[in-house]
Amino acid sequence: MAYKIAVLSGDGIGPEVMVQALRVLKIVEEKFNFKCELTEGLIGGIGYDTAGHPLPEETKKICLASDAVFLGSIGGPKWDNLPPELTPELGGLLAIRKVLKLYANIRPAVIYEELKEMSPLSERILTEKVDFVTVRELAYGVYFGQPKGLEEDEAFDTMRYKKENVEQIARAAFDIAMKREKRVTSVDKANVLSSSKLWRRVVTEVAKDYPEVTLNHQYVDNAAMQLMLNPLQYDVILTTNLFGDILSDESAAICGSLGMLPSASYGESISLYEPSGGSAPDIAGKNIANPIAQILSLAMMLESSFNEDAAAQTIRTAVDKAVTGGKRTGDIACGGPSISCSDMGDIICKYIKEA
Repeated sequence: MAYKIAVLSGDGIGPEVMVQALRVLKIVEEKFNFKCELTEGLIGGIGYDTAGHPLPEETKKICLASDAVFLGSIGGPKWDNLPPELTPELGGLLAIRKVLKLYANIRPAVIYEELKEMSPLSERILTEKVDFVTVRELAYGVYFGQPKGLEEDEAFDTMRYKKENVEQIARAAFDIAMKREKRVTSVDKANVLSSSKLWRRVVTEVAKDYPEVTLNHQYVDNAAMQLMLNPLQYDVILTTNLFGDILSDESAAICGSLGMLPSASYGESISLYEPSGGSAPDIAGKNIANPIAQILSLAMMLESSFNEDAAAQTIRTAVDKAVTGGKRTGDIACGGPSISCSDMGDIICKYIKEA
């Protein structure tokens, strides 16, 4: 039976990097003997321009009928002045997260030794390859807690978590850790916040079901500092919606280029996979964008949604080989020679075929 994938290429560089990822998908389908059924839909600015809404009803239907959603980048200055509910970010991305009931955002952060010069961190800190994952709770916390309000001289928000909310995201983090180095760092503010006291207690209880995994707790202010001073200490970072929003962006910044970083958002039945970076409208259509984040998002989808672990690892190995072999798109070239988006796709496809 074929895996059903909703393909939403989005705006800006989204369509051109998606093309390269789908080339990779076709090759691994044949190599590992599985089939995918792709259905394309509109989202973001192109959705608004074409159908009058950043998340057209037809796109919702396509996504809900799929096994996974493969998303490109969305948005751009062209749509910044629309009413909030019609912007690509609020009306498109946040809306599809709600439709799919996504609860966990997974963002790997990798600094290759060959790309140390891209990172703002010093070589004294980057003594070996940095490789960790941030697992961010996505559906609750201060962004969604009620009551909230904004008045002339007062504003308030509510950070609220239930035990089951924390259990769900904690198990996602520990499951990921079991496939990695078996270390989880839970980030909270339990010395001040009641919600963090609950968070820490529940995470500690969940950890008992994973005796092979080492659990460490850090306060968020310390974690923000430690990411700068010693990112090598981390394997899996588990944290709340607000803290994860901040720390995952900090993690991306130390890697030097968002064009290298994939992400996944888990739902109970349908998950979504997308690059961490934006739509980069200034370079759209020039065939110079970095397709690696989109290609690595494909690897995450094959592994997490379809259990095609061998295909996923082959993709990652091909990307590693391209990067360690000196192949660079402009964003990671550091002023040196660079190759095009399609050239990078060619090279990665070649390495997969040869594997």
